[in-house]
Amino acid sequence: MRNARRVGPTAAYVLHQSPYRDSGRIVEVLAREHGRLSLFAHGVRRPKSGLAAALQPFQRLLVSWSGRGEAATLTAAEIDAVPRVLPSRHFMSACYLNELLLKLTHRHDAHPELFDLYESALDDLAVDGQATRALRVFEKRLLDALGFGLGLAATALDQQPIKERGYYHFRPQAGAFEAAPESAGRVYSGAALLALADETIADAAQLDEVRPLLRAALDECLDGRALRTRDVAAAVRKRRRAVAQR
Repeated sequence: MRNARRVGPTAAYVLHQSPYRDSGRIVEVLAREHGRLSLFAHGVRRPKSGLAAALQPFQRLLVSWSGRGEAATLTAAEIDAVPRVLPSRHFMSACYLNELLLKLTHRHDAHPELFDLYESALDDLAVDGQATRALRVFEKRLLDALGFGLGLAATALDQQPIKERGYYHFRPQAGAFEAAPESAGRVYSGAALLALADETIADAAQLDEVRPLLRAALDECLDGRALRTRDVAAAVRKRRRAVAQR
């Protein structure tokens, strides 16, 4: 390839793969220094291909590619750390992280901090008991990194500090508004908002409380695009409840 740009090896994670022609794949990766990009992995599905074994999700890789624009070709990939083992119950949560990055980031827009946040969240998901907190903190940090911070330090109208014993409504891209505990609509405790803001949140009840707040903020960014992982997770929960009731 004349004047082909050669890049790598560089740290990256596989976010998604899809078949390409007879034996290839289109691989969506998140590269620390280059952002999200699509790479064509030619022949990767052939029996003797050495790339297939390395292109595993949730594993830190070193990847290299050649080419420019949207037609770059993956030339090498190898696992760059001790393989990460995720508990099976956390697999869908990790897929959810991948889908958020696929839907909310732009190709070729480098975000080293997002790479580090994603890697940290995967490390937390590898530890039993950390999944819920890992998801909520990642969602909050992702919004911050994309410029859609929640603004949980003060109220939206008068910039009064959030009170630990106060109660608040929340509107995406606006912020928190003081409310009475018995107000109509969803009300959040000041304690939960402050714990989320400084990322000390760990109490199960508070983690459950801020989940709809984060979901509303992310939905605003998604602009109507559905997340398939949410639908799958909901279907799994419904099936489990049905089995438990038999």
